[in-house]
Amino acid sequence: MTLPAIALICGLILLVWSADRFVDGAAASARYAGMPPLLIGMVVIGFGTSAPEMVVSAISASQGNPGLALGNAYGSNISNIALILGVTALISPITLKSSVLRKELPVLLAVTFLGAGLLFDLHLSRVDAWILLIVFSCLMGWSIWLALRQRQDSLAVDVGDMLEDNPMSLKSALSWLLIGMVLLVISSRILVWGAVEIARGFGVSDLIIGLTVVAIGTSLPELASSLAAVRKGEHDLAIGNVIGSNLFNTLAVVGIAGAINPLDIGSEVLYRDCLLMGLLTMALFLVRVGSNGQRQISRGQGLLLVTIYIGYSGYLISKVLGFV
Repeated sequence: MTLPAIALICGLILLVWSADRFVDGAAASARYAGMPPLLIGMVVIGFGTSAPEMVVSAISASQGNPGLALGNAYGSNISNIALILGVTALISPITLKSSVLRKELPVLLAVTFLGAGLLFDLHLSRVDAWILLIVFSCLMGWSIWLALRQRQDSLAVDVGDMLEDNPMSLKSALSWLLIGMVLLVISSRILVWGAVEIARGFGVSDLIIGLTVVAIGTSLPELASSLAAVRKGEHDLAIGNVIGSNLFNTLAVVGIAGAINPLDIGSEVLYRDCLLMGLLTMALFLVRVGSNGQRQISRGQGLLLVTIYIGYSGYLISKVLGFV
């Protein structure tokens, strides 16, 4: 059990580091290619911060562990909202200004319900997976059209500031893009092997491992980028990271896993994990129209989100230990 634990920890550390390098390289390369900042923020960074989940889930499904892939996707969505936005709001209340993000929030809510609806028969089929991937493709087309049409959004300003703060030559950008991509695959293989072996050793499902340890690990790039954005006053970038990542996870990550290896799921996935994910997404949507007209996630709301996440994680751990 020692070797799988070391593999899991080392895989997570390398995964987070390589994902950060991949995002930096991809964003800088996109800028050299003449891509507008808003499009970089909505598509390139959204894809980059979800790259760990995508690679881990694809490898998990291809190796016959689709439960780990599903747990990784939904667990990451839950941690993105409850843990990442919660911790970020505790440090500094998050104000939503971007009109583009306000349009994406209802889309995220609809996508969340779509994902849950497709699992209502407790089976993720290849047809279900391709529906998710087709919706994802349409959504990417809409995002590109929106970004090209509305270039002066406040999210574009935040992304532009981020790129100015991290200047990079074209050679360096392409090098880090390639290095990050290769290390993402290597670290994901190490991580998946360690997670599966630990799950077998403790006699727990790979779904639980995916919902907890792997989900938190693959969400660390979003946490780091959100904290860095808020420290610089780039609040829209912090929320945009979460919205973009959750859209990618629900559609692309689950879709890729299901297309590779369809799976039956337990009812707890639908009535525990999907339900919590949906409620948290609704809460995020309600914050947008918030009380007294304030579009802000306050410190009190951040504390509530973190408390919910601790309670959820505590329940999963208690289940593993046999207390519930």
